[in-house]
Amino acid sequence: MSDLLIVLNAGSSSLKFALYDIESLDCVMHGAAEHSAAGAHIEFREPHREREVSSLGDGEFQLDALTALLDWLHERGMIERLVGAGHRVVHGGTLFTRPLRVDEASLARMDELVLLAPLHLPQNLAAIHQLRRLQPALAQVACFDTAFHATQADIVRTYGLPAELTRRGYIRYGFHGLSYEYVASRLEDILGPQSADGRVIIAHLGNGASLCGLKDRASVATTFGYSTLDGLIMGTRCGALDPGLVLQLIRDHGGDPDVVERMLYRDAGLAGVSGIGRDMRALLDSDDPRARFAVDLFVYRIVRECGSLAAALGGIDAVIFTGGIGARSAPIRERVAEGLGWLGAVLDPARNGRDEIRFESQASRIALAAIPTNEEVVVARHTRSLVA
Repeated sequence: MSDLLIVLNAGSSSLKFALYDIESLDCVMHGAAEHSAAGAHIEFREPHREREVSSLGDGEFQLDALTALLDWLHERGMIERLVGAGHRVVHGGTLFTRPLRVDEASLARMDELVLLAPLHLPQNLAAIHQLRRLQPALAQVACFDTAFHATQADIVRTYGLPAELTRRGYIRYGFHGLSYEYVASRLEDILGPQSADGRVIIAHLGNGASLCGLKDRASVATTFGYSTLDGLIMGTRCGALDPGLVLQLIRDHGGDPDVVERMLYRDAGLAGVSGIGRDMRALLDSDDPRARFAVDLFVYRIVRECGSLAAALGGIDAVIFTGGIGARSAPIRERVAEGLGWLGAVLDPARNGRDEIRFESQASRIALAAIPTNEEVVVARHTRSLVA
C-alpha cells in the first residue's frame, strides 16, 4: 500500500484537512474541524462512505482537532503510512519564496513573521508546532500563499514610502498564491500550449477575492498588497481604501486600531454594503436594492481592476474564473465579461449557463474559462517533492 500525505489548513476556528496517496495524489479522505458557539466537532469524508462526525473537547481547539485526526488515522492503520504533512501558510514575507521542509531554524524564522499577518499566521504556525509535539518524526512542509508572487518586479511591489520602510518589508506581497499556482498548472490544458504562456488574468472570486495577471505562467501583478484587505471588495473585507480614510476611522474610534481592523476585515465588504450578508447566491436572489448595489459594486471593482492588469500586461489574451463565486456563478461571470467587452470579451450565454470550462463565443477576441481551484493538491505536490 502507498504512503500517505496529509494537507492542513489551520484557521482560528477551523482546521481543514485532506489525505493523499503519495503516488497518485488521489484524495482518499478529507474533512474539517470547526469551532462555534454551539461547540466543536470534526468531520471525516471518504469516497463511497457515510461521513463521520464526532464532538471535540473543550480544550485547545487546534490541539484537540489534530489529536482527533491522528487518532482516526491510527484506528484505521494509516498512521504508519503517513510520511509527511503539508501546511498552507498565509505569509512568507521576503524570506520564504518557495515551499520548504520545516526544521527548528526555519520555524523560528516563520514565528518572527507573525506581525505581517496577525489574524492568520499564528494559527497556521500553531498547527506546525503542535504537530511537531504530537508526531516529532513526521516530516512537515510549509507552502506559502505569498510565494507565487515573488516573481514580480520591484517596481510592482514598491509603495511610495520612505526607502527604509521598503527595506523593512512594507511592500506589496499578494496572496491566493496556491490557488493561482494551481490554475497556472492547468493553463496548457485549458488554453493550449501556446496561449498558456500569454497574457492571462485569473479571477479568484470567493469570500476572499483577488485578481492576478500572469505572463509565461508567472505572476506579473495582483490586486492584493501588503495585506488581504486590498483590491476587490470581498465577502466581509472592504477592498482598496484611501489610507487617509483609514486614519480618520482610527481617530473616529478613539484611536483604537483593533476596532477599525475588525470593521474592515469582518463588518465590511458585501455584508457591510448590503446589510444582508456575504452570500453571493442570496444577494443575487434578493429584490432588496441594497443587495443589487452590493453586487454592482463587486462587479465594477473586478472590471476596473482587470483594466489595471491589462495595462500591466500590455493586453489580455484570456480571463480564467476560479474560487467559489468565479467557478460557480454564471451571472457574475456574465456581468464581468460584459464589462470587459472593450477588451474584446464576448461570452456565449448557453455555454456559460452550463458551466462549461470554456465559454467565450466565436466572436470573442479573448478566451474565457472557469475551473474550480485546488490549493490542497498544490500543497500535496510540494510536500511529496520535499519528503519523497
